[in-house]
Amino acid sequence: MKAVWYERTGAAADVLTFGEMPTPVAGPGEVLIRLEASGVNPADVGRRAGSYRAMEFSRVIPNSDGAGIIEQLGDGVTRFDIGQRVWLFNGQRNGRAFGTAAEYIALADYLVTPLPDDVSFAAGATLGIPCMTAWSCLFGDGSIAGQTVLVTGGAGAVGHYAVQLAKAGGARVIATVSSAIKDMEARLAGADLVVNYKTDDVVAKVMDFTEQRGVDRVVDVDFGGNIATTLKLMAMNSTIAVYATNGNRSPTLPMRELMEKCIALRALVLFALPPPLLATAQADISKWLSAGPRIHNIAAQFPLSQTAQAHLAVEKGDKLGTVVVDCARA
Repeated sequence: MKAVWYERTGAAADVLTFGEMPTPVAGPGEVLIRLEASGVNPADVGRRAGSYRAMEFSRVIPNSDGAGIIEQLGDGVTRFDIGQRVWLFNGQRNGRAFGTAAEYIALADYLVTPLPDDVSFAAGATLGIPCMTAWSCLFGDGSIAGQTVLVTGGAGAVGHYAVQLAKAGGARVIATVSSAIKDMEARLAGADLVVNYKTDDVVAKVMDFTEQRGVDRVVDVDFGGNIATTLKLMAMNSTIAVYATNGNRSPTLPMRELMEKCIALRALVLFALPPPLLATAQADISKWLSAGPRIHNIAAQFPLSQTAQAHLAVEKGDKLGTVVVDCARA
């Protein structure tokens, strides 16, 4: 099969190789998927660059998310049929060296979910980690119906799904953004209030919207960078769900302020969450997809041979949505 891989970390153009590798075979409990599209996440780029963690394998096929068609069932797999359209997550993560920047992937069937016929493969590749992370941040502690949820970075890959899922879950949704274009994206996703944190007084606008009560839950793209502002917005007995903290990776926690408002911190990284929670997320996302048309933001698309350019597009930091690699287009 055609694939892209790296054998050392570094700049995308320096370390990513496009060539031929043996096509994998589905083992027990696995399915073999002919990949049509691969989603590129910031963590995939960080792993390849060496800024996320040390390499765990001598050769890595990058990217964790994707969508395609099942071509082989391993022993014991009964949930899927050959020819079925699917999306997947955590393709290249702890314990697995080979991700989705390839024509095929063999993966445990519990990481795979049916893809509705009306959702394109490119759109399916944007689900994976962004949508699963958004769901886990929102519903990891139960229902959010009737709550007020703040999504920081409401036009980002995770944030945009979080706005849509929160609205579907019965919450009032506030989104913060950094530009007029992102303001429009967050509103299209269903946000009830959008605040430009570069030009607006975030605290004043949020507290006015909540009649000075504050928000019940925050889905936070940058815990360390936002914490000084976030604490001023939290209601009593509220929760901050943290999936990234790049603005300050070692923040000082103001424990007394957290304690006095009984604020819970839910820190998460998708591959470490309990399998039953992930299975619930997959089932809920499937119901959500089938209930009506959804917005799947594709920031850019590149052929498989240009995976390095796809990684660079993520590194630029100005994308709207998920960068996708077309695995069927070399």
